[in-house]
Amino acid sequence: MGGTPPFIRSASGAYVNDADGNRYIDFVQSWGASLFGHACPEIVDAVVKAAHLGTSFGAPTELEVRLAELIIDALPSVDMVRLVSSGTEAAMSAIRLARGFTGRDVILKFEGCYHGHADSLLAGGSGSGLATFGIPGSLGVTEGAARDTLTVPYNDLEGVRAAFAERGEAIAAVIVEPVAANMGVVPPGPGFLEGLRAATAEHGALLIFDEVITGFRIGYGGAQSAFAVGPDLTVLGKVMGGGFPCAAFGGRRDMMERLAPVGPVYQAGTLSGNPVAVVAGITALTLARERNPYPRLAKTTEELAAGLHEAFGRSGIAATVNRVETMFSVYFTAGPVRDFDDAKAADLDLAPEFRRRLRRESGEESARFGIEIDRVIGHEGGTLVDQPQRQIGLAAAGPAANQDAAALDGDAGGLDEHRAI
Repeated sequence: MGGTPPFIRSASGAYVNDADGNRYIDFVQSWGASLFGHACPEIVDAVVKAAHLGTSFGAPTELEVRLAELIIDALPSVDMVRLVSSGTEAAMSAIRLARGFTGRDVILKFEGCYHGHADSLLAGGSGSGLATFGIPGSLGVTEGAARDTLTVPYNDLEGVRAAFAERGEAIAAVIVEPVAANMGVVPPGPGFLEGLRAATAEHGALLIFDEVITGFRIGYGGAQSAFAVGPDLTVLGKVMGGGFPCAAFGGRRDMMERLAPVGPVYQAGTLSGNPVAVVAGITALTLARERNPYPRLAKTTEELAAGLHEAFGRSGIAATVNRVETMFSVYFTAGPVRDFDDAKAADLDLAPEFRRRLRRESGEESARFGIEIDRVIGHEGGTLVDQPQRQIGLAAAGPAANQDAAALDGDAGGLDEHRAI
């Protein structure tokens, strides 16, 4: 976002404290991993107890089975699960499995979607940090790695059909964020996910949902339950780790049994399924299942998004608000925002100044970069909905007095009886 970022010293619930003694409402929430806010007491207590019993064994534990059972119970498309340590590792492994299962090489992805920093997934227009810094790919990614990756605009079903018409026999899988969340929040258009399901089935390719962000965040069953479209493989992370480095991929039994040691597709990791991270994940998912924070969270997000739109409107800023259940983005552009080109049309040069002013005026820490989403948490009733609306209105009056600002992207995280995320 330009300038010097705040260096965080501690955090609790809705707030973070930096090394200079400033306290912020945190809209970032570890990029979505903290469904119940920072230092959730139940998660902290559970991991402390687990750490006393050992932090890494290099051998299976019953805890891994319990976490896998929770995931399988939540996601009807998943029969078996393999635990890993990061979303990047999960996506990379799912793609290797798709290639091994189909005997094909080509992967189709979408502009603005981000699936981690594996070489083949950095080809074309990726989201997240690549979008933030305007990097089309990455140095160090070879032509060979990029050659087997096709990129199509998000929400462009005709582009997908054209790709299958040209190279359908070579395409192993389509990987997609069912709700794009690395170029801000861009919802799937009507029929888009259903069209992907039909196209992959017709051509014998697999459909992979990257639910690292949407999984256990827009609902306990993720985007696949919300949109009633079942993928072949699912990639998970963030919320399922309870703030610890834990991720997973899973899918149909016949596919997952192609993984080593049962099958010929190799995957392994020393710290995969380590007991401390797994306990954090079990606790987070158990809390999410038992408390069902999602209806209240969606209502809070709707109120916040509407209030932000009104605040920017009063300041004379043309703003487009995209929201899907508990996730939202405000783009300071006339809109609509339906794909990566639309998201990039916002004046991102003004975003850093807007965010710095927001921090100065209100003590709020929103997403650090121009094309990312935020998480809003609070434990003081309506305060953490009303206060950001007022303070963003104040901040907007400065950098956007004579022109549109850039994209303020947002995602509301989880909400239980005590915290709204």
